[in-house]
Amino acid sequence: QVQLVESGGGLVRPGGSLSLSCVASGSIISIVSWSWGWYRQAPGKQRELVAFVTSWGAANYLDSVKGRFTISRDNAKKTLYLQMDSLNVTDTGVYYCNAKLPEGGPGYWGQGTQVTVSS
Repeated sequence: QVQLVESGGGLVRPGGSLSLSCVASGSIISIVSWSWGWYRQAPGKQRELVAFVTSWGAANYLDSVKGRFTISRDNAKKTLYLQMDSLNVTDTGVYYCNAKLPEGGPGYWGQGTQVTVSS
């Protein structure tokens, strides 16, 4: 049994910062071979990939968050992070972490954490 739990969401003013974490637990020996993604979804909008980091450490970002967001991972702590700076209202949404395994399949999803940017 594997569980992903996001945390760190909340209400923040435009221009502010927020740090999200996603911790994996359960029947896990190592997450070294996993690739990770942060997704977000606003009401009535399509889910979009915000940031992605491969098992070998290559990171990719949605164009609108480049230079403002930083994705990172700590394999020893089995944790994925998303540092968000210079937030604006268009960053509002539910943020989900997703882990993809080299074996394929649906991977694992967290339950999401709400990020609201409002003045």
